[in-house]
Amino acid sequence: MPHRAICFVIMPFGKKPDDNGRVIDFDSVWREIIAPAIGDAGLEAVRADDEMSPGVIHNAMFERLVLSEYAIADLTIFNPNVYYELGVRHAVRPQSTVLMSAGERLPFDVVHLRALLYALDAEGRPRDVSTARRALADRLEHCKRNDEPDSPLFRYAQGWFKGPQVDHEKTDVFRRDVSYSRAWKNRLKLARAAGKGKAVAALDAIRDELGDIAAVEAGVVIDLFLSYRGADAHERMVSLYETMDPVLCHTTLAQEQYAFALNRLGRRDEAEELLSALIFERGASSETCGLLGRVYKDRWDAAKKAGDLAAAGWAQKAISAYLKGFNADWRDAYPGINALTLMALTRPDDPRIAEVAPVVRYAVERKIAAGASDYWNHATLIELSVIAGDLAAAETALPDALAALREPWEAGTTARNLGLIREAWAAAGKDEGRLDGVIAALEGKAKG
Repeated sequence: MPHRAICFVIMPFGKKPDDNGRVIDFDSVWREIIAPAIGDAGLEAVRADDEMSPGVIHNAMFERLVLSEYAIADLTIFNPNVYYELGVRHAVRPQSTVLMSAGERLPFDVVHLRALLYALDAEGRPRDVSTARRALADRLEHCKRNDEPDSPLFRYAQGWFKGPQVDHEKTDVFRRDVSYSRAWKNRLKLARAAGKGKAVAALDAIRDELGDIAAVEAGVVIDLFLSYRGADAHERMVSLYETMDPVLCHTTLAQEQYAFALNRLGRRDEAEELLSALIFERGASSETCGLLGRVYKDRWDAAKKAGDLAAAGWAQKAISAYLKGFNADWRDAYPGINALTLMALTRPDDPRIAEVAPVVRYAVERKIAAGASDYWNHATLIELSVIAGDLAAAETALPDALAALREPWEAGTTARNLGLIREAWAAAGKDEGRLDGVIAALEGKAKG
């Protein structure tokens, strides 16, 4: 079975008295209602005291409260740890937190929140277990499909709280660093390596085996998402995104890659709107601005081929977006080299080329010197050399780029960029023979 999304349970354990002196057997509530209901919903149950010592809020507790896709809090007694942990959860997660209680009333501060009620017998053990179990499982299923906030902070102070994000220097690093089942990671790697003709079918088989995507561990889902990207299966990226856990959908990484897929499918208005909203809400980043620049760059390319006078305007919007991304993080050469390529194609005399090119080169050379074998570092040196007219240097950088290639589409992207430069050279009567050789080598790798 695949690793399932985690449902973290915040509750007392053992036997504890309520305000009326009634002793409640919370371990029975866990065994008979909560754990089975979580299993019925296709999730993995983790109880706070399974990992943490009572009475102390450890780092592991904070990690579970923040990162667990789902959570349940039992508010039957006024346990300070439970209420504190619920507050932390509501502060960082917009939705997917379920409340339950065997009490007839909740404290004033949470009385307005919706809680599932369950019944106890005279000995403080749960009764009508099947009904309570079914109701809890149904509520968890509802959480999978609903993105309306259940946290009062996110509900009543919209715009102030942003929720958890998956930080990344570059999106591709996520797959390498994410911690999840090695078996699933290896299966996805083998599927990607099957070649374009077979990779999509292999990935589809894994997707079907996973079943309910909203209940699958985030690491597996993101790797599948990016694996579809590597196979140029952009329609499947969109379909997968639309079945993800709503919280995962709202991470910057997922939204960026969803916009990437929309753009590749020609749905550029939607991609532009999504990326612009991300920049407005969360600030400029090299990744988001770089992807928005790509949307504008594709508009420029289409307008240029159609003879549309708007082409020049789209080129300038793309350059501005790329430069905004590069200024947000000079360590990431991707938006910088794309800005330089467009400037070289549209305004070869643009003074910004002389200003930006040395910074891009320094950034990428520092990374390579530090041992970073990322494909894009070497590909950037190829493009910088071609823009400068130094084809010998481009040919020298080519083998290292090909050796660092991870996905065929990466070589295709570089080949397309160099193809645009070749077209400009041909129009200007400049010999592009040696450049053809570089492009042909990249195109060969792009075919998988």
